[in-house]
Amino acid sequence: MIPISILDYSPIFEGSNVREALLHTEELAQLADTLGFKRYWVAEHHHVFSVAGSTPEMLMMQLAAKTDRIRLGSGGIMLPHYSPYKVAENFRMLEAFHPNRIDLGIGRSPGFPMVNRALNEERGHRVSFDQQVKDLYKYLTDDLQEDHRFSELIATPQVDTMPEIWLLGRGGRSSRVAADLGASYAFAHFAPSSKANGRDITDDYRQRFKASSVQKHPYVMAAVFVVIANTEEEAETLAQTFDLWVLAVETEDQPPYMPSVETVVERGFTQKEVERIQENRDRVVIGTPEQVKEGLNTLAQKDNADELLVIPQFYGENNRKQALELLADVWF
Repeated sequence: MIPISILDYSPIFEGSNVREALLHTEELAQLADTLGFKRYWVAEHHHVFSVAGSTPEMLMMQLAAKTDRIRLGSGGIMLPHYSPYKVAENFRMLEAFHPNRIDLGIGRSPGFPMVNRALNEERGHRVSFDQQVKDLYKYLTDDLQEDHRFSELIATPQVDTMPEIWLLGRGGRSSRVAADLGASYAFAHFAPSSKANGRDITDDYRQRFKASSVQKHPYVMAAVFVVIANTEEEAETLAQTFDLWVLAVETEDQPPYMPSVETVVERGFTQKEVERIQENRDRVVIGTPEQVKEGLNTLAQKDNADELLVIPQFYGENNRKQALELLADVWF
């Protein structure tokens, strides 16, 4: 079996609160650590009221201190909002405390227009995303490039190891940046309205890949939502909490929580919503442990992936813990 990892949005469940959501993420990371999952990544979402994950670096520091083996990562840092120099310093600090356990996943989604404006107000000189990633490589490798505009600048603290660098995306631009710089690539199979052919993108990445000082071979991870339960019926019931959450969070009428099973049953869905749900089901693998295992293996082959990143985005602390246990039982 190929390696499998977790991406957690830190959902705030109906009837719960932000602190409880973050403590649940901590518990889930500890469980994933003991079960044998390779990585535990946390997200950066701004102005999304139903999830608590907005500052992955800070959450990673907490999770790394509470786990023993598992790699901790960002899924991802939205680099256009930030200074590559400051990102390098943040992740060098993480690496200093937890050597060989830190992943730096980089994205470029601008998010909501208001969020983009708030995060970038008062910023002066802007550089391209491609240049930002190159800058980040410079700072993390202590490369004193003579032709760089900050040629003698060093990111501190200086450490003997460095985070793994990943480019996240669902189109050709991020994959080409990853290939040109010699970084790993995570294909966002879960992304909304993604008509891109994952195999075409990952094959192009592999063909373009240029070995770098930190990575010699291409490496692909495919990311997808999952809903796992003991029976098909239970999985389908839980999947409807995911369905309603996606419908709500991808509109302007955001809920302040991940809806409960009871709320979904009471509310129901309109015919138009049912049609949208069927489209969204391409972004999620649902079923019993064996069914999900089969679906994930099919996805890995389809996207030509070396590793899988699953997102257990559905209602209930105990339901999510059980899902990880059920998946581990059939995977490892």
